[in-house]
Amino acid sequence: MTKPNVVVIYCDDLGYGDLGCYGSDVIRTPHLDALAQDGVRFTDWYSNSPVCSPSRAALLTGLYPAKAGVSHILGGKRGTGGLKQEKKTLAERLKQSGYRTALYGKWHLGSADNAKPNARGFDDYFGFHAGCIDYYSHIFYWGVPNVNPVHDLWSNREEVWRDGEYMTHIITDKSVDFIEQGSEQPFFLYAAYNAPHYPMHAPEKYMKRYSHLPYDRMLMAAMISAVDDGVGDIVAALKRAGVYDNTIIFFSSDNGPSSEARNFLDGTEDVYYGGSAGIFRGHKASLFEGGIREPAILVYPKAIPSAQVCSEAGMMADIVPTVLEFAGLPAPVAGEIDGTSVVKMATEGAATPHSQIFWEYGSQLAVREGKWKLVLGGKLDFNRTQPDEIHLSDLEADPGERVNLKDQYPDIASRLEQDVRRWYAELGQQAGA
Repeated sequence: MTKPNVVVIYCDDLGYGDLGCYGSDVIRTPHLDALAQDGVRFTDWYSNSPVCSPSRAALLTGLYPAKAGVSHILGGKRGTGGLKQEKKTLAERLKQSGYRTALYGKWHLGSADNAKPNARGFDDYFGFHAGCIDYYSHIFYWGVPNVNPVHDLWSNREEVWRDGEYMTHIITDKSVDFIEQGSEQPFFLYAAYNAPHYPMHAPEKYMKRYSHLPYDRMLMAAMISAVDDGVGDIVAALKRAGVYDNTIIFFSSDNGPSSEARNFLDGTEDVYYGGSAGIFRGHKASLFEGGIREPAILVYPKAIPSAQVCSEAGMMADIVPTVLEFAGLPAPVAGEIDGTSVVKMATEGAATPHSQIFWEYGSQLAVREGKWKLVLGGKLDFNRTQPDEIHLSDLEADPGERVNLKDQYPDIASRLEQDVRRWYAELGQQAGA
């Protein structure tokens, strides 16, 4: 039996409430909506971190981010280190099994020679190493004045210039070309869109679709629509090549929407509300649901029934073992990764394989167990705080985490606090090993 192809499409700072199939009544995403109908749409899928680099580390290694060596946002300076060398990426695992591999778009897992995509399992790479670039000049500006701006566009290990070309379209075109090359080998394509991450840029044709919206919301909607069209082009290329039914497609985003003032260049230092986390509390950098609960779609027409909505909990680290199981490849040895295959969850409607899911970011800790979610030291974004040092929620009754139940259920709060603190202590020991 021919091994399945694998396509991972990852967005950047995409809000849970900003896709049509996740309830947006403003942003039109017909291609993603159609993709969701072809497989399973998850309602309770989590990033393993509320920020960029660690989320991507978990996605590609199957590990909690700290174990992969990336627990914070990596800088954009050339030569920045990244993933631990001994921690295998999905690309490395698939390449060893005869796959051709490609990454187009955002890497953000190191720019030192031994950390770049070509050194971590990708045969072909076109994109940028840092966390964000101007969509047309492809210059990294974040960190000014402490970090000098630097041009950041690469074809494999060679710096290239494509001034004036919109990055979202470049990622789409490269992805389609890779599919259309054709080969007897199965392939792994990682299309890592930087949209809708700052800076907020979109072509005029997309802006015109949303001219009725306030300008900040118009920009967000336009950027997401450009990605949606890209997803449509990738799916169409798979169908033209006759490989769609034998391709595993996973779509998601690294973390929740950003509320940083830098997103909207109107001269104010106000909180940015262009992206929507839907009903959830918190934004990017928060361990409340708005920072970590992500839109997620998994499609594999050969094996996954269509038109499913799954409310069981999953996480980014589950993708590595899930892909390996679908592909009939050896599972990582016990204890090698933290993720667990969700094949049965997607194909048979089985319960989540996780009794608990944990998070750590900065001074925040969190754990989910069934309907219960505990957040310690929770923030609403990078800087905004809230008054509850210990916050316990019943996500079934209160998915927005508006009601703190720690005093009503002190035994549950105490037990979960002990669990997450024990996990964090063990994580520190394992990450340092």
